[in-house]
Amino acid sequence: MSDPSRPIRTAAVIPAAGRGVRLGPGAPKALRALGGTPMLVHAVRAMAASRAVSLVVVVAPPDGAPEVRHLLDAYPLGDRTDLVVVPGGETRQESVRLGLAALRDAIDVVLVHDAARPLVPVDTVDTVIAAVRAGAPAVVPALPLADTVKQVDPQPQGTPEPVVGTPERARLRAVQTPQGFDLHTLLKAHDTVVEGEGATDDAGLVERLGEPVVVVPGHEEAFKVTRPLDLVLAEAVLARRRATDGYV
Repeated sequence: MSDPSRPIRTAAVIPAAGRGVRLGPGAPKALRALGGTPMLVHAVRAMAASRAVSLVVVVAPPDGAPEVRHLLDAYPLGDRTDLVVVPGGETRQESVRLGLAALRDAIDVVLVHDAARPLVPVDTVDTVIAAVRAGAPAVVPALPLADTVKQVDPQPQGTPEPVVGTPERARLRAVQTPQGFDLHTLLKAHDTVVEGEGATDDAGLVERLGEPVVVVPGHEEAFKVTRPLDLVLAEAVLARRRATDGYV
C-alpha cells in the first residue's frame, strides 16, 4: 500500500536503440543532429523540462551505452533531474522493459517517450502526468485526424489494395508520446503480454490487459521525425522557437 504522505515521483524512459533507416544512411536516428544538437538530447530535455520528472532513463543501442552516456554528459541537465543510460535489446518492447528495470523504488509514474519526438512541449508532458496522478492507469496524448482513413486488404508492395472499410474519422486519434502509466500497471503489462500480440505501443500492452487507457490532448509539435521531410519541419519549428522563445 502506498504512503499518501510521500510525494508522487515521475520518471521518463526513452528507448533510443533503433537505427531509423527511413531517415536514410548515417547515424542512428536518435543521434541525428537537429539544429546542431542530437535529437536524443532534445528529447531528454523535453522530459526534464517538466518539474515533475526526477529521473530520465535513456535506453541506448545494445553495444552503444558508453558512447551515448558520453554524448549526453556534454549536455548536462542540472541538479533537479537525474540521468541513467542502459543498453537496450533487440526489440522496442525489450528495450522499454530494460529501461523500466533501471527505475528506482521511489518512482510511481513512468513516461515512455519516443526519442524521435524531440520537440514535444512541456505542457503536453505535464498534462499526461497529471492525468496519471489523477487515477488513470494509462494515458496517451493524441490529435484528431486531418485525413480520411481507409481500411484495406494488404497486398504486396506496389500492388493496388482493395478498400474494405472507411472508419469514422471523428472517433479516431493519432497517438503521440510521452505515454504515461502507473508504474505497477506498465510492469504488469510488459510481464504479461507477449510481444507481437497486436500491440504497437506501450498503451496497447495495457489495453491487452483489459485496463483502461485514456486520451488527453496532444500537440502538433510532438510529431515523430521519421523521414527526411520530417527533419526539415523539425528544423523549422526549432528555428522559430529559438527566435521567439529563447530555446536552446
